[in-house]
Amino acid sequence: MTENPIDVLDDLADQVAEEFEAYRQPDEFKDVSLVIDNNDPDRPTLIVHVDREEADTLADEIEAFLEERGARTQRERHSDTDVRVLATVD
Repeated sequence: MTENPIDVLDDLADQVAEEFEAYRQPDEFKDVSLVIDNNDPDRPTLIVHVDREEADTLADEIEAFLEERGARTQRERHSDTDVRVLATVD
């Protein structure tokens, strides 16, 4: 039986939150934030937003982390300090 993509993305989001916990401190501005975009039910997407100096370096690490776990990734770059890693699963 195939797992529900939303459940897989939710699990991936938990793993990213745990692995990159140092960038997600409570009561502070978070360098890494996570959202699951479910607007397209056929293709839900985990969005990992990196908002910090040298965002590309951290985005590279996050992208590799997600790909190692079977996600397909794509990157949106809005500025030097604003990068989003988009992850989807089958």
